[in-house]
Amino acid sequence: MGTIQSILSGFGNAFTLTNMLVLTGGTVLGIIFGALPGVSSTMGVAVLIPLTYGMNPVTGLIMLAGIYCGSVYGGSISACLLNTPGTPASAAATLDGFPMTRNGRGGEALHEACIASFWGGIFGAIVLLFLAPTIATFSLKFGSQENAMMAIFGLTIIVSLSNGSLLKGFLSGLIGLLMSLVGMDITTAYPRFTFNITTLYGGIAIIPAIVGLYSMSQLLTSSGEKTGVLVNEDSIKNMKVPKVRLKDFVRYPMTYIKSSIIGAFVGIVPGAGGNIAGYIAYNEAKRASKTPEEFGKGCREGVAATEAANNAVCGGSLIPMLTLGIPGNSVAAVLMGGLLIQGLTPGYSLFSTYGHITYPFLAGFILAQFAFTIIGLLGAKQFAKVVKVPKGFLLAGIGVLCVVGSYAASNNIADVYIMLIFGILGYLLKTAGFDISAIVLGLMLGSIAEAGFMQSYALYQKDLGQTLASFVTRPISLILILISVASCFSPLLSKRKAKKKAAKLAAQQAAEKAEEKNDEE
Repeated sequence: MGTIQSILSGFGNAFTLTNMLVLTGGTVLGIIFGALPGVSSTMGVAVLIPLTYGMNPVTGLIMLAGIYCGSVYGGSISACLLNTPGTPASAAATLDGFPMTRNGRGGEALHEACIASFWGGIFGAIVLLFLAPTIATFSLKFGSQENAMMAIFGLTIIVSLSNGSLLKGFLSGLIGLLMSLVGMDITTAYPRFTFNITTLYGGIAIIPAIVGLYSMSQLLTSSGEKTGVLVNEDSIKNMKVPKVRLKDFVRYPMTYIKSSIIGAFVGIVPGAGGNIAGYIAYNEAKRASKTPEEFGKGCREGVAATEAANNAVCGGSLIPMLTLGIPGNSVAAVLMGGLLIQGLTPGYSLFSTYGHITYPFLAGFILAQFAFTIIGLLGAKQFAKVVKVPKGFLLAGIGVLCVVGSYAASNNIADVYIMLIFGILGYLLKTAGFDISAIVLGLMLGSIAEAGFMQSYALYQKDLGQTLASFVTRPISLILILISVASCFSPLLSKRKAKKKAAKLAAQQAAEKAEEKNDEE
């Protein structure tokens, strides 16, 4: 479909002064939208699409590429500095990004987020550019069983993500799953758990729920602290933005590679997204690390894993959209609207008849990675100053953005109420030691898993035996089942290994003390 000549021609058409200026402007706008808590990448792209109406198709699409890539990276800024992810895709970045800021390493966290985002974005863009037809064909093999198992696999990592009690991690995921059941039954179209509230017929809106669980709950938590800022004063005084060195770009090569592969793969699967990829990559990095106990306490590698993965999703999510007309996520769906506005129909014709538009857009997608990396690294010092803003002003601003962002998602005041309810619920659960990330994961993946299972159930005339058999007779589904089982047992094995290691260390220390005592005698 794509040839080297077409790719080189695409870069030639994309690399013009006008396109580079538009790309830079779109990237800056994307970073701003991504950094604002409660304002998602989808919202940023949707709001700014009207700016492309009167543009040349190539220029307009390149601007959208800059907005998309910039917003996904921008979400990590507020996630690392304020523990309030600017976009849902950056939710996993809070696990280690914010603890780094608490420890006076906010500038370092921003640098790592930017560098990891670059590698993940570049990998996803290259996959999109060279392997779109092949990988899109592979994604066609994903039926309802594979979609269900992909969601279940995502649910199994809930236990691994729980830093404290495994039971509380499980209960957190269960709470999220129960919340995902609210709305219309997908088989009978009968409302369930809606309490006759028409707003809930379509289910719990994801964006207001995430804004409430992360941003509003953090606002309530921070309001009860006595400090005048969102982080400890000592952390602010000691915070430094280190100079970027060449070795920083290759600090965690294997983590960048593995996380990027995970992100690109998850992005290709329709319905998945950067948040799922971020959590899976974080779990894998923690599992493979020689010091897994450092994760969750301010581990730079944790930030690297999540940001490389969620940025690789950008390229992966466009593969099924461009070749099959099936958006990989909500942002890809909005971008598909941008294509239709320009008179372009997703499909194989984009790479043949309209190759003179598609390949420059893909080239612009790669150039966008360099744009946000340069802007992000140069502006890191300014971004770090956000934490020095007086807490009253900052919390008030976050509160306003939470309300505006929740309302703007669908222009429905009911979403604001949902955000407030989830904010209070998140605050109470967080205070009780429950895992907010597990709740969000359960809420998002529950409906995907249910839809996949019920579609399979209907496909086999509601024969439960045949439906379950279909999950183990399909190769891809079976592989996902085995991976899910392994994921469930891995934290238990890790804890057992950690206990043995601790017991061995204690025995060694006891032996050393006994030996010292004997020497003294």
